[in-house]
Amino acid sequence: MATPADLRLLELLGRWLESLELHTKYSSLDDDSYWKVQPWSEHQRPTRWIIDLARQKTLALRSQVDRRSKAGDSQFADALELMAFLANLVGAEHIERFIPVAEARNERDLSPKPPERTSDSTIQQPATITATREMPKFAGNKRAPPPPATAQVARTERKSAAAVKPAPKAPAKVPPKKPAAPADRGGPSEAARDQVIADAARLVQWGRKWFELPELIARMADRPSLPDVRRILKENKAVIEKKAGNP
Repeated sequence: MATPADLRLLELLGRWLESLELHTKYSSLDDDSYWKVQPWSEHQRPTRWIIDLARQKTLALRSQVDRRSKAGDSQFADALELMAFLANLVGAEHIERFIPVAEARNERDLSPKPPERTSDSTIQQPATITATREMPKFAGNKRAPPPPATAQVARTERKSAAAVKPAPKAPAKVPPKKPAAPADRGGPSEAARDQVIADAARLVQWGRKWFELPELIARMADRPSLPDVRRILKENKAVIEKKAGNP
């Protein structure tokens, strides 16, 4: 019979395989389309042979978990979870070369959208110019001489120039603020709550202090956020101490 640790591990491996299937599909995209198809975190784009190798190893690990579970080995899945926990806590370093998890629900449509059609489907043709052009006039007439530059004319010109003022600049438009996104009030699931309780009991058995537990658990993969972890630990302190053997 599969233990809870076996079920958690098989569920995680199933998510990884679905992600690798999407990465296999994305390997044929160009760079611009690849970075648009999912809300990726910062990483180096994996090559096709890395994706195939990761899928091969994931299938092999899932086969071993199934075989050990059917044989009644209840410690194998626990050992793998401990190894993943220690890898994240002790051995893992900040790197960018990894295969990020891709989810089908987050996939974006890259097909080009058709152009929007206007209400008037007819195309307006430019009006045909039918008017005849005016014939140029012969420069036979003599131009009138300019008015004499008297003091009164000069004052009038200065007043006209002073009356012309530059138009005031229009005030810059301030873009409206976007409304804040509503907070997620759903909270962690029951499975995530049980996982946090199991992690806390294990850490207490290893000698970790109570105040160290929230940050250590929140840093693990697929765990709730730090505020949710603190709330779960506070609400289930007695259960955790009982599981850890500290009544």
